Amino acid sequence: MRAFEFETYQLPSEALTLRQEVRDFLSQSIGHYSISEKAKSWVGFDANFSAQLGKNGWLGMTWPKPFGSARSSLERYVVIEELLAFGAPVAAHWIAERQSGPLILRFGTEDQKNLYLPGISKGETFFCIGMSEPGSGSDLASIITHASRHADGWLLNGRKVWTTYAHKSHFMIALVRTSRATEDRHAGLSQFVIDLSSPGITIKPIRNMIGDEEFNEVTFDNVLVDHSMLIGQEGNGWQQVVAELAFERSGPDRFLSSYILFKEIIRILQIDMNDSAVKIIGRLTAQLITLRNMSLSVAAMIDSGKQPNIQASLVKDLGVAFEQSIPELAHELVNCSPRKLHGTEFEKSLAYVQQACVSFSLRGGTTEILRGMVARGLGLR
Repeated sequence: MRAFEFETYQLPSEALTLRQEVRDFLSQSIGHYSISEKAKSWVGFDANFSAQLGKNGWLGMTWPKPFGSARSSLERYVVIEELLAFGAPVAAHWIAERQSGPLILRFGTEDQKNLYLPGISKGETFFCIGMSEPGSGSDLASIITHASRHADGWLLNGRKVWTTYAHKSHFMIALVRTSRATEDRHAGLSQFVIDLSSPGITIKPIRNMIGDEEFNEVTFDNVLVDHSMLIGQEGNGWQQVVAELAFERSGPDRFLSSYILFKEIIRILQIDMNDSAVKIIGRLTAQLITLRNMSLSVAAMIDSGKQPNIQASLVKDLGVAFEQSIPELAHELVNCSPRKLHGTEFEKSLAYVQQACVSFSLRGGTTEILRGMVARGLGLR
């Protein structure tokens, strides 16, 4: 059996200074947010706030100049951690800055970098992800959306689903099939940048059980995509997606999505916390610290040029389990019921997180897929 490890890293001194700068900014700019608003941090869409982050140089931080600030992954980690811990609305820029930008920076042409990266780092250009399809969730090798060669580029046909904020994004990076499937199911896949204002694209929001509409179904009907919008090499899409998902699966958002609710539980219990509650809070705090160290290790490995795909998958798997346990903890320790309307701020937050946490296991791949990847990485499959 093969083994892998998480190395321990210490944050540099400049990251600690940066942390205080971010905290001061958040207190001044969104300190008035209610607890229930902060609980929706990961899906909070505020284009003006994203533009403020860009103005401060806190988007595209690790990208080389002139596209970004040429700072370390650990400094970027501190910014993300503070945004999520405070409950800042990060959805507008999130996918573009975390996944699309790094993918273009690594595999894109110089023209693509010059066209898209400045807008992303300014917090003005928003992307969504075109991976999952009806009948093809985490098993991306089974996608059927396809692009066929055309004299003026490629003709794109098919559907993507669960595309977060496609209806508010400017572009999508879509994984599509550009040649017939062979015995190697991962062959023949390519990635394109799709302008979502192009003719032939229909975007339909999907209302979830919370009443929100951040997910969408996107249909492509003979959408013409210019040759220059192919990212990387034709047929190399699978390898590129694997690298892209490492960014999605390992960040602080994989264990901080329920953090605002967790903090509120502790605040309420501080008035009268019994021994049983102390043990439960202590156990979960230890889990949180461990997850943070693992996630920080992945960030450092990425910073050093490594591809910690297995470690990132493990962070996501364990992080989801932690996040989904918080609403249960609230029911166990705090005498209240979730109320979306006419409730206290805590009850509103509980109502949101309790319903939203069901979807946490879908982001970046289902638990079954991730555990399969870890098993293969260990040589068990």
